[in-house]
Amino acid sequence: MNTTKKKEAFKETLKFAFIQTVPVLFGYVFMGIAFGILLEKAGYNFIWAFFISLIIYAGSMQFVLIGLLGGGMGLLSLIVLTLSVQSRHIFYGLSFIEKFKAMGKWGWYMIFSLTDETYSLLCGMNIPKELNEKQVFFTVAALDQSYWIIGCTLGAVIGSFIGFDTTGIDFAMTALFVVIFIEQWYSYQSHLPALLGTICGVASLVIFGPGAFILPALIAAVCLLLVFKNSIKIGENQEVCQ
Repeated sequence: MNTTKKKEAFKETLKFAFIQTVPVLFGYVFMGIAFGILLEKAGYNFIWAFFISLIIYAGSMQFVLIGLLGGGMGLLSLIVLTLSVQSRHIFYGLSFIEKFKAMGKWGWYMIFSLTDETYSLLCGMNIPKELNEKQVFFTVAALDQSYWIIGCTLGAVIGSFIGFDTTGIDFAMTALFVVIFIEQWYSYQSHLPALLGTICGVASLVIFGPGAFILPALIAAVCLLLVFKNSIKIGENQEVCQ
């Protein structure tokens, strides 16, 4: 393929990927702005926002991280908390093991960039036959992360120049989980994972209280998902991803 054809192919891939990711663009930019503002108010400027979103790139965990920075949490506890909060990505990746392996070096980035929204897009896209699936996958993932980086960095910049009451902005975290919950509820035939998560959350809240229930709830939910994995019907989602 000559240079001209490569450029044309890249333009078509980029155009298709951008159209697919427009909903994520609006969601990530505004959610990222909320994170950036909260991070700046916690004493960390836009440089921190840029590199955190570039290297960590985990929306929910980044919001949790704001409260952990300077909090004295041990490294082991931080690792366990991160694995627990992001453990759902283990299950996401199972649908794309073979496809990511076939992508070679790009596969490593795809593993890193497999967020909730990117996963949903990759599962639901109908890629035109004239486009290269591997290139489309990579472009979609890269665009999604760029939206998040822009939003986080912009939010930190805004927070440093505009002084206002940030009360309520942290509700973006709650809203994020509510949206994910609703999306997963309608995306899967089996509602068992959602029900198990809800039961674990409520039970842990009652037992451990509002200040320490998250980690036990997440660990319990993951353990129950492993126990009941054969009862969870994920056939519909696997068919879409294949």
